[in-house]
Amino acid sequence: MFRPLTLAIGLRYTRAKRRNHFISFISVVSIIGLVLGVMALITVLSVMNGFERELRERILGMASHATIREANGGLRDWERLQREAPEIDDRVVAAAPYVQGEAMLSARGNISGALIRGVEPAAEERVARIGEHMLQGELGSLEAGRYRVVLGRELAAELRVRIGDSIILMAPQASVSPAGVMPRMRRFEVSGLFEVGMYEYDRGTAFIHLEDAQAVFQMGEQVTGLRLRLTDMMEAGVVARDVAAQLDGLFRVSDWTRQHANLFRAIQMEKMVMFIILSLIVAVAAFNIVSTLIMLVTDKQGDIAILRTLGLSPAGVMVIFMVQGVVIGAIGILLGTIAGVALAANIDVVVPFIERVSGVEFLSAEVYYISDLPSELKLSDVLRVGVLGFLLTVVATLFPAWRAARTQPAEALRYD
Repeated sequence: MFRPLTLAIGLRYTRAKRRNHFISFISVVSIIGLVLGVMALITVLSVMNGFERELRERILGMASHATIREANGGLRDWERLQREAPEIDDRVVAAAPYVQGEAMLSARGNISGALIRGVEPAAEERVARIGEHMLQGELGSLEAGRYRVVLGRELAAELRVRIGDSIILMAPQASVSPAGVMPRMRRFEVSGLFEVGMYEYDRGTAFIHLEDAQAVFQMGEQVTGLRLRLTDMMEAGVVARDVAAQLDGLFRVSDWTRQHANLFRAIQMEKMVMFIILSLIVAVAAFNIVSTLIMLVTDKQGDIAILRTLGLSPAGVMVIFMVQGVVIGAIGILLGTIAGVALAANIDVVVPFIERVSGVEFLSAEVYYISDLPSELKLSDVLRVGVLGFLLTVVATLFPAWRAARTQPAEALRYD
């Protein structure tokens, strides 16, 4: 005979055609609820992972993994530090100097403030991805002494300038002239346009050559700091501190997670809240199993009594009905996981199809910078959802199984 007996009976009850079709209907509803809940939870978590990845990649198109600055002002002897940083720690792939300051840009009667970043084009390409986001021209067009500038697309639109046009850069550092104290002004030629896809950068950032920035902001041979590119950007904070600790001098370190801490903290908070909310859907579907098993226990009173008189313990009765609830839950979770993984992996196909059929555009390119619904499926999320659903299913079977175990054979068989 099949062992253990309780498992055999539980599986037999699951396969058998029930006399009460309403119980079968409730079982199917429970399975469908679990499928939809698990599928929705996996899909939403994957989409939120995709949004986080898109934002991270767009931010890192402009920001480096980490930066090192001197605590007392401009970074001196930066060329030596640029050479030493990759040698000190093999997790540092490249280092690039930069000069950063705020200025006013003027062209054709239009004025706008901007963050000016002075870079060495060749070195900058090794630590950031700005070259991948160029719309016109190239970052390499910035040459020392030529006073050229690369503008964000929105900033260029605000100033109403195009490639080849001239703009006036006004730095806050003042110059003393016979007419008095005047802001430092310099004419620059627009040599390129970029679009990262984040308004903060496209509207407020401009690139010039490092030496031109040193001249405009009167920094001499100093730079603002060094930008680092690492083998693993998730270790940016640790690596930056390790590198700074091994360099001679007192330095301030920062990394991309700290520079945009509020944004990524908000994303993590939203992801956690969505997980909790959608977990309630899975919980409701799982606890539908309670009603299924309670009606089944009532329907099987005679069978339970016979099993008890044949010597089956109350714990054995509990196992029989827990097996049924777990099987129902496992089927729903398995089907929901398969459906969720399939939907999350093909969201880029499913969403455009729904948009064509319904005639509704979910993320208009005219409004949102991320116009495609991104998705990043993570095994950890799938496992977490599956384990959560299974645990809820097991908990949902406990009360009906306990009720079944309390059945008294004499009372159950009195009217049979």
